[in-house]
Amino acid sequence: MTRDGFRRGAGRGTIGLLVAAVALLSMGALLVGPFPLGPFEAIGRLLDAIAGRDAAGDAATTVLVSIRLPRIAGALLVGAALAAAGACYQTLFRNPLVSPDILGVSAGAGLGAVLGIFLSLPVAAIQFMGFAGGLGAVALVGFVAAAIRHGDRTLILVLAGVVVGALTGAATSLLKVLADPYDQLPAITFWLLGSLAGVKGEDIWPAAPVVLAGLVPLVLLRWRINVLSLGDEEARALGIEAARLRLAVVVCATLVTASVVAIAGVVGWVGLVIPHIARMLVGPGFGRLLPVAALLGAAYLLVVDTLARTISSVEVPLGILTAVVGAPFFLWLLARGRRAWA
Repeated sequence: MTRDGFRRGAGRGTIGLLVAAVALLSMGALLVGPFPLGPFEAIGRLLDAIAGRDAAGDAATTVLVSIRLPRIAGALLVGAALAAAGACYQTLFRNPLVSPDILGVSAGAGLGAVLGIFLSLPVAAIQFMGFAGGLGAVALVGFVAAAIRHGDRTLILVLAGVVVGALTGAATSLLKVLADPYDQLPAITFWLLGSLAGVKGEDIWPAAPVVLAGLVPLVLLRWRINVLSLGDEEARALGIEAARLRLAVVVCATLVTASVVAIAGVVGWVGLVIPHIARMLVGPGFGRLLPVAALLGAAYLLVVDTLARTISSVEVPLGILTAVVGAPFFLWLLARGRRAWA
């Protein structure tokens, strides 16, 4: 069997194992927490809720249906979206060191949400401003890159993202200085560190279709994106419009990232580290890499969020835990060299 055939078979097996792992981890996350539940009790409560027999005011049903289920769904959605976007950006830019915030989307979303908190807007408006801020930052990056007509297009796009990210970060810092230190500043700080503590079902349903709308074109274009990773000249030789394809990938990955950052805050390291692990498992082929990265990201963030709400009486922000796990792992990847990239 060829190396590619072996990886294709390994990819299918890996996807099956990851689907089973995500299901088991989701069930485990339903059971643990300050209000522990037994497996049979949890299943019974879920069946009662599905059948409409949930008792009003029952604490176990409220915890299970109104708190844990939306939070688990949010962790799976955010983790899968960030990891998939990271895989797209790393393949697109042919650089294993880029992540979903390379074009300033996370910084822009952060600025939008912080402005909403500063203006004391309702939660839905804060989430919308975060989403709009992420899209606006990437649009500004695209405008700056288009205005500069000389040099390598990919490098210019990345540098423009760095500049816009720095500017939006400075604006966010200014708002933190001006914010009420007893009311607004703690909320701003907690949001910028990432959290799923306040996620509800009504937050998931608007974000999920946007994530799906961004992921479906990436799945349909997976073979073309694979060719694009070889370089623009090779892509053009195979009849692929590299510039248009790159724009489509950037738009889709930005939609995916901005939609989940708007509901969970800035959660770092997922989109940087998880694609590396997926690449180590199934290789760099984008058709296999994308679903494996999404499933790994979903499982990883679910585990991290479960730890965030159980390891201490005070909830730990997601960004702290993902950095504690991600930074040492990434250093280990760097020590291994580029073997996991090829």
